Amino acid sequence: MVAPLAFGGNVFGWTIDEAKSFSLLDAFVDAGFNLVDTADVYSRWVAGNQGGESETIIGKWLKRSGRRGQVVLATKVGMEMGPDRKGLAKTYILRAVEDSLKRLQTDHIDLYQSHKDDESTPLEETAEAYDLLIKQGKVRAIGASNFSAARLKAALDLAQSRGLPVYQSLQPHYNLLERAGYEAELEPLCRERNVGVIGYYSLASGFLTGKYRSDADLAKSPRGAGVKKYLDARGLRVLAALDTVAKQHSSTPTAVALAWLIARPGVTAPIVSATSVAQLQQVLEGARLQLDAASIAALDTASLG
Repeated sequence: MVAPLAFGGNVFGWTIDEAKSFSLLDAFVDAGFNLVDTADVYSRWVAGNQGGESETIIGKWLKRSGRRGQVVLATKVGMEMGPDRKGLAKTYILRAVEDSLKRLQTDHIDLYQSHKDDESTPLEETAEAYDLLIKQGKVRAIGASNFSAARLKAALDLAQSRGLPVYQSLQPHYNLLERAGYEAELEPLCRERNVGVIGYYSLASGFLTGKYRSDADLAKSPRGAGVKKYLDARGLRVLAALDTVAKQHSSTPTAVALAWLIARPGVTAPIVSATSVAQLQQVLEGARLQLDAASIAALDTASLG
C-alpha cells in the first residue's frame, strides 16, 4: 500500500544535486507520501557519471534522515551498467542487488523491478533469482517495467504455476498523450491479474505542465528537445483541455494531468519528479484533486480525438 504518487529519482545526480535532492525527499515525505522509485542505471547517461548516482544520494538521505521506515523504496535492475553488467540472468541479479543495497545503505529493497524485458534469459531463471532474494529478506516484492502484455502474462503464468514470486507491479510509459501502448493490452491484463501500475513520464517529460507551447519554449530545460514531438494539433488540443479543466477546479494543468492518471482504474501511483520544492508542491496537488466525470470526459475527448 502506497500513497497515490511516487517520486521519480532519475533527477538525483542529473538535474539536481545532493543538497536539493535531500530537501525534495524531505518535503515529499513530510507531505504524507512514501513511494520513492529509482534504478541502478540512474543517471549513467550524464557525462562523467557511471550509474548508481541516484541510489547513492537516496542512501545518504536515508542514513542522514533516519526515515527508512517511512519510505517504500523501489529500484530496478537490468539496464546496461557496463560490460557484462546488464540483463536478468540470475548471477547478474544476485550481484547487482548487492551493489544497490550498498549504495542505498539499507538491508532490503521494498520493490525490486526488472527494468526491461530480457528475452535471452528464461523467465524461470529470473523468477528463481527473485525467489532467493525474497527468502533472504533482501527484497520484499518484485515488479516489471517496459514489458509487453504477452511477456508480462507469460511471466505471471510461469511464476504462479511454479510457486515463484509474481510481479506485483508494472511500470509502463503512460500519460494523457501516450495512451495506446498501455491501454490496449496492458491495462486489461493488469486489472485482471491485480498488478499495480506505477507509470513513468506521467507529465510527458514536462509537456503536460503547459510550459512548452511553442518551439521557442523548448530551450527552457534539458528535457525540452524530448517534447518537440508533442507540439502538434493533438498536443495543443490536450493543453487547451487541461487549461479549461484547471480553471474550473482552480488548479493547474500539472495537477489535472496527474489527477486524470490517478483516476484511471488500475493505476496505483504515477511517477513524478521535481527540481524544486515549489514545483513538488504543485505536483503533489494532483493527488488531492478529485476530477468529476465531465472533466475526465473532456480530457479523454481531447487526447483520443
